Amino acid sequence: MNPHRVLLIVVCLLASSPAFAHSGHSTADFASGFTHPFGGIDHVLAMVAVGLLAATLGGRALWAVPAAFVTMMVVGGALGFARVQLPGTEIGIAVSIVVLGALMMFGWPRSGTGKRAISSVVAVAGAFAVAHGYAHGSEMPAASHAAAYMIGFVCSTVILHGLGMVTGLTVFARPGIARMTGTAITTWGLVILFT
Repeated sequence: MNPHRVLLIVVCLLASSPAFAHSGHSTADFASGFTHPFGGIDHVLAMVAVGLLAATLGGRALWAVPAAFVTMMVVGGALGFARVQLPGTEIGIAVSIVVLGALMMFGWPRSGTGKRAISSVVAVAGAFAVAHGYAHGSEMPAASHAAAYMIGFVCSTVILHGLGMVTGLTVFARPGIARMTGTAITTWGLVILFT
């Protein structure tokens, strides 16, 4: 894929409306769970950024970072569905975008870094995933198909991670493009955080 096309896609993503994925749903099934993450730029950016980071690190990070995100997102979704109070969720989501983008922007950690650096990214991704999952789960109506809804948002998350990984492995082989994208993601995260 042409780097200019990727930049155009990123600009289009940034031009869409922020953080309106959390408007509630009248019914909760696989389809509403699947579409929920696509409804807000905050979720899209964070989930694609996780895939980009995994691709940047390579090796075991290709599966470990997205797996940690998905696992902890399910935990957060269960907490939200159970109506457990988790304050600061929206702020956590915005901060996740800023941090994940900043990791790319500053080029840390780099490919070939040790297990400790990969473990740090796995921990960061997992911690932020709880907030994203909570946002999904807290919007499931009480009388709903929770399992189907959760499977839906897990499937769309895996697709977004995959999009990030494929893009990272093909287009972002050049550090300059990865850093520009990280800067754009961080900037948009700051816009979401302060608006």
